[in-house]
Amino acid sequence: MPGTTILGYVAACCSTVAFLPQVIKAWRTRSTGDLSLPTFLTVVAGSILWLVYGWLRTDVPIMATNAIIFVLASTILWLKLHFR
Repeated sequence: MPGTTILGYVAACCSTVAFLPQVIKAWRTRSTGDLSLPTFLTVVAGSILWLVYGWLRTDVPIMATNAIIFVLASTILWLKLHFR
């Protein structure tokens, strides 16, 4: 496996895992007051655009990474709207 592919997978893991602690914390505490609604709206929109880009390029790592980010960021967004 080329070094650039490994680098891409490591970057994908970091980008994806970065949202997990926030999802867990918001889920456990039912508190999202300190989270920025515009930020998570932007992240969700960006992940959708990256998914489309990955699909158009037939780039599975980009699609997989952004599908997971979409799910995690959408969960945070849902919690933010639900626990107002």
